[in-house]
Amino acid sequence: MATDNENQPHQTGQASELANDEGKLRAERDDLLSQLQRARADYQNLRKRTQIDIDNSVRRSLEGLLQGLLLVVDNLDFALRTKAPGDEAKALTQGVEMTRAQFLHVLAQENVQPIPDSPDFDPNLHEAVSTAPSNEHAPGRVLQVLRRGWTWRGQVLRAAHVQVAVAPTTTSDSNAQS
Repeated sequence: MATDNENQPHQTGQASELANDEGKLRAERDDLLSQLQRARADYQNLRKRTQIDIDNSVRRSLEGLLQGLLLVVDNLDFALRTKAPGDEAKALTQGVEMTRAQFLHVLAQENVQPIPDSPDFDPNLHEAVSTAPSNEHAPGRVLQVLRRGWTWRGQVLRAAHVQVAVAPTTTSDSNAQS
């Protein structure tokens, strides 16, 4: 008959083998959990990048459409500045005003807003298409808005075309430079 001492080395070997197997399983589990966390993070990053790409694509396609609509609004404004006598012309003017109002309403629904008039030239909002010497205004002041600018979703869709004041040149300055 075997004694307890004879079975003890066999049981100790089984216990160390079980502990070794348990350690391997824990390491494998930890590795798999780490892989799962990385896969989840990669998936979230992919979703974010894909959404950004979709948003940019939609923005680029809508930007062209909105700029085309702004040209229509410009032409309606031009038509309204043209004065024509007669009752038929007044009726036509009312129709153009209603059409313009509808365009502006649709643009506002899409978050397209006119750039507010500002007395100071801002290169982020304005494009200086002409300059004029002025004694009454400081250089860099906006003298006239030639074409209204617009923003869309908080960014400039079309800069305002403006005429900007510059310091007048004097004849003595031009003679001194000659």
